[in-house]
Amino acid sequence: QVQLVESGGGLVQAGGSLRLSCAASGRTFRSYDMGWFRQAPGKEREFVSAITWTGRSTIYADSVKGRFTISRDMAKNMVYLQMDSLKPEDTAVYYCAADIRKITPTVLPDYWGQGTQVTVSS
Repeated sequence: QVQLVESGGGLVQAGGSLRLSCAASGRTFRSYDMGWFRQAPGKEREFVSAITWTGRSTIYADSVKGRFTISRDMAKNMVYLQMDSLKPEDTAVYYCAADIRKITPTVLPDYWGQGTQVTVSS
């Protein structure tokens, strides 16, 4: 089993930055792809970004490409999402996710954190 706990959410003005963190635990964590999804009020959960278990390959949703950066620190069992140039449209609950299989924009992972709220004001 993999346990995930997100942190770093909050209120920020448009154009500002925020860094989300995901603390992971579990004996197989190092073999899992990791990713971030988000869900805004009244909308379905959507893919944001993912990183392979090696940490050497990343993918991003078109809506965040060039603004967000995903990374992982294997020694600290941490996954991060650096969010720059934030827009009001980025407002959502952000979820950390993990899966032994490849994370893609269309397949929901097996393991989830409980989410952290990100609110971007105009």
